[in-house]
Amino acid sequence: MKLSKFKYNLPTELIALHPAYNRDESRLMVLHKDTGEVEHRIFKDIIEYFDDEDVMVFNNTKVFPARLYGNKEKTGAEIEVFLLRELNREQRLWDVLVDPARKIRIGNKLYFGEDDLLVAEVIDNTTSRGRTLRFLYDGPYEEFKKTLYSLGETPLPKFIDRAVEPEDADRYQTIFAKHEGAVAAPTAGMHFSRELMKRLEIKGVDFAEVTLHVGLGNFRNVDVEDLTKHKMDSEQIIINNTAVEKVNLAKKQKKNVCAVGTTVMRTLESSVSTMGMLKPFEGWTNKFIFPPYEFHVPNRMITNFHLPLSTLMMMACAFGGYDNVMSCYQQAIKEKYRFGTYGDAMLIL
Repeated sequence: MKLSKFKYNLPTELIALHPAYNRDESRLMVLHKDTGEVEHRIFKDIIEYFDDEDVMVFNNTKVFPARLYGNKEKTGAEIEVFLLRELNREQRLWDVLVDPARKIRIGNKLYFGEDDLLVAEVIDNTTSRGRTLRFLYDGPYEEFKKTLYSLGETPLPKFIDRAVEPEDADRYQTIFAKHEGAVAAPTAGMHFSRELMKRLEIKGVDFAEVTLHVGLGNFRNVDVEDLTKHKMDSEQIIINNTAVEKVNLAKKQKKNVCAVGTTVMRTLESSVSTMGMLKPFEGWTNKFIFPPYEFHVPNRMITNFHLPLSTLMMMACAFGGYDNVMSCYQQAIKEKYRFGTYGDAMLIL
């Protein structure tokens, strides 16, 4: 499967810059992958496609305010610092991306906030843009973390081309976000409101949660034509026993298991037994799913409409069938569906 097969012309005005007014009132395209039939609905209508003892699996990761703006010592040049992950709690070490990277060398100090509230020292180069920073802060850890996060802003993807607004802190997060560690939101989960969850629960739908701390690799360009040569960035995942029991029981009883988003799909497919059942796991995954691929755990998937050439779109094509999904994307453009993080959703049955 070649990269160029996932190119299509997306009008810029269809990239959603803001979320729908109500979470569960985005548009929903329903694809029946066996027949190719397509329906146009509203997201909260999703309840009609699920029954008692079906299982929806959500990613309960929580996004933290990962984008900071600081100034370089001496020159005062503005530097954007994107926090990727905490490396060492005691030493205040963080893995970050810096922009512009060419100006930042080992030994440089960066200053953040009014009156230089936080100071960081560059101690290592990890990649062309990546650096390791040590934050110089003497107070207790909780106080340091609070200060760091007060300086950060919601890390909207760059293709949402506008300033961050107060509502983003809440809306660029699912309602079931619990475990902090993501620098990008699991977007399919953002369509679920508390009211919709309650209605699904009353109908008898069961919920399971897994964790995948979404990294920036989701937005990294694929720069090889031969997809077998693309390497995904590793992301931390946790699948606990409760989730395993719920999913495997549903599979044994021939109930539906729905992966809510590409991050959930990648998590579930990263820990499968030889019998095609889910296994508990805590560790890292760099699984890259593109057509053709045989799925083992979920038989349904909810996902957004993704940008051209993205690994997220490739996974949707692997699950729904390449021709089916490409046809749906053309319909979505024609019908002016909204694309990207804050865009509309697709249910693949």
